[in-house]
Amino acid sequence: MATAVGKKFPDLNVDAMNEMGDTFKLNVLEEAINNKKKVLLFWYPKDFTFVCPTELHAFQAALGEFEKRNTIVIGASCDTPEVHFAWLSTSKDNGGIEGVTYPILADSNRNLSSILGILDITNETFDEVSQTIQVEGDNVTYRATYLIDEEGTVFHEGVNHMPVGRNVNEFLRLIDAYSHVQKNGEVCPANWEEGKEAMSPNAKGTAEYLAKN
Repeated sequence: MATAVGKKFPDLNVDAMNEMGDTFKLNVLEEAINNKKKVLLFWYPKDFTFVCPTELHAFQAALGEFEKRNTIVIGASCDTPEVHFAWLSTSKDNGGIEGVTYPILADSNRNLSSILGILDITNETFDEVSQTIQVEGDNVTYRATYLIDEEGTVFHEGVNHMPVGRNVNEFLRLIDAYSHVQKNGEVCPANWEEGKEAMSPNAKGTAEYLAKN
């Protein structure tokens, strides 16, 4: 399975839904390049499930922090726009995502998730009788997260299995670290956080850093 890191994000228009109930086409690559912003795209398996709403609310709660870092947040699953809107219209108390304001991709034809290789398909078999491909698995996405820079290049890709929710702060840290590299030409060591010392990208820089830490 190939990684997307270091490559341009796929150039594809996908249906999306916003909190106003409008269905529109969204191209993640163009969002990054045209707005000269970073993009955090996070996929989750299904609307109206259990871990998923906690993640959507967590990204919403941190939206200001992403905006401060010139970063657009986009959610995504294989549900249809109509199902997204039903979920957006359901209160938090009832397991809904009312109050989420970032767009949510509705990759119901699974074109983008197939290119990214993040669908839960354990096996594919060709059925001779019906001449169709039968899949085993839910054919929904894992909890995959992509961080994309202003040029449309992927600089982080992470995939969790269904039951394991993400840590939103880790993505803020990764954006801070990548921005530091972009700005200063330094590299960021393990556990680096904004305000901590970074390293020169050479053996001497590593030696000096390790001597002090």
